Amino acid sequence: MAQPSLYWVIALGIAVADAPLPTRAATAEQSLGQSLFFDTSLSQPGGQACGSCHAPSVAFTDPNKSNPTSAGAHPTLFGNRNAPTAMYSAYSPAFQFNPAIQDYNGGQFLDGRAATLEDQAKAPFLNPIEMANPDKASVIQKLRDSPNATAFLSVYGPNALNDVDQAYTSLVQALAAYERSPALLPFTSKYDAYLAGTSLLTDQEQHGLRLFEDPTKGNCAACHASQPAADGTPPLFTDFTYDNIGVPKNPANGSYSQTGSAVIDLGLGQTTGDPADDGRFKVGTFRNIAITGFYTHNGWFDNLVQVVDFYNTRDVKPACVSAFISAADAERLGCWPAAEVPATVNHDELGDLGLTAQDVDDIVAFLGTLTDGFTADQFAALEPGTLTLMLTGLPVLALLRRRRAPSKPISARQR
Repeated sequence: MAQPSLYWVIALGIAVADAPLPTRAATAEQSLGQSLFFDTSLSQPGGQACGSCHAPSVAFTDPNKSNPTSAGAHPTLFGNRNAPTAMYSAYSPAFQFNPAIQDYNGGQFLDGRAATLEDQAKAPFLNPIEMANPDKASVIQKLRDSPNATAFLSVYGPNALNDVDQAYTSLVQALAAYERSPALLPFTSKYDAYLAGTSLLTDQEQHGLRLFEDPTKGNCAACHASQPAADGTPPLFTDFTYDNIGVPKNPANGSYSQTGSAVIDLGLGQTTGDPADDGRFKVGTFRNIAITGFYTHNGWFDNLVQVVDFYNTRDVKPACVSAFISAADAERLGCWPAAEVPATVNHDELGDLGLTAQDVDDIVAFLGTLTDGFTADQFAALEPGTLTLMLTGLPVLALLRRRRAPSKPISARQR
């Protein structure tokens, strides 16, 4: 049935439009940062941009879904980690040892080695398996020759490209400004509409949410907070801490062609130098998780059912004979391989959750509500009878506007 462009849910006093809510206009610096983010002339050789591994079509992750780790400017060289989404990374605090939780949190990259967005943006240009420039001077010379040079000078001044170090600082400042822009912080998922009282979750999604938040079931919200912060910030679905969930080595990791498969990725331990942090990686946001696979730091999981099943049964299923097999093979054999770093695996909060197969499916269905770009057309296409109920059933108002108390914070050192 065709829907009008704007309809009113009179009984509930809610207006729903079929266009996205207006966003704040981007600043000149953010617009410049956007152009630089997709500028393929700044690598050596040319052809690689930040957007090559962080494409908007897949929530700013790698659009090449044939490999779990990303190729760089030289197509035969691969990074050792699955490119995380750049969306919502602006909310990560600076890397720190947080005395409130007696643990590390914040920072950028999966191991926290960059304190801020600006620090993170400096690295790929000079990384030999990413954009492969030999030094800052070569990057800035490419920028001087690029179509973005005029806009760069307009934003930062007529002499902004004269000094290499200052120009490089401005370059990463522009990229960070773009990552702080509305384009990467939209908060337009179905779940956001649900929290705002302008959409319902299906029965399956609602059950998945209950399991997600229940400390005796999924307990996912312990690290992936699902309720707004005290200051009103929408839920970010991460607490920016670090954890070792027991992910095994990934035989499909492209970096092994360069390093050999015996190498161990120490994660946070490489940043802190503390063996107690070995194998711990940053807790990623679950926003847009349905479209950002591969999953986990090395991309071992192909799909979300595998991920949730792993959280559920990691310590229940038998160990695979080989520690070096794919997730699909492990799934077929009914086993899980040993963790890449066994000593620091979190056995307190996951591994034996007691979820049924239906529970797993329901949690995955809820995770699907976290994809940005939800519109009123999708709202109108809810399962039969739901929209009629909303139009005629005043009691549903309580359901739409219900809020749950935030989960009690759990120290990462308690895991």
